[in-house]
Amino acid sequence: MAQPSSPATSASAPADVASLSYEEARDELVTVVSELEQGASTLERSLALWERGEALARRCEEWLLGARERLEAARRQVPAE
Repeated sequence: MAQPSSPATSASAPADVASLSYEEARDELVTVVSELEQGASTLERSLALWERGEALARRCEEWLLGARERLEAARRQVPAE
């Protein structure tokens, strides 16, 4: 099955985050959250992780919104019985 086209990317997301698939962004977000929960070594590292996590979460949300729009469009195309 072909991968769906990428949703519009956020202007505030770093270029590398904007190119991630949903699964890639989700998996990295899990890693970021885990590291934050364990306590990053410095405040600077914690802030960098937080910012990365926010960008990854936005990317996941973009994918999910795009998927919802595609499903709604597909439903509109199905004739009512």
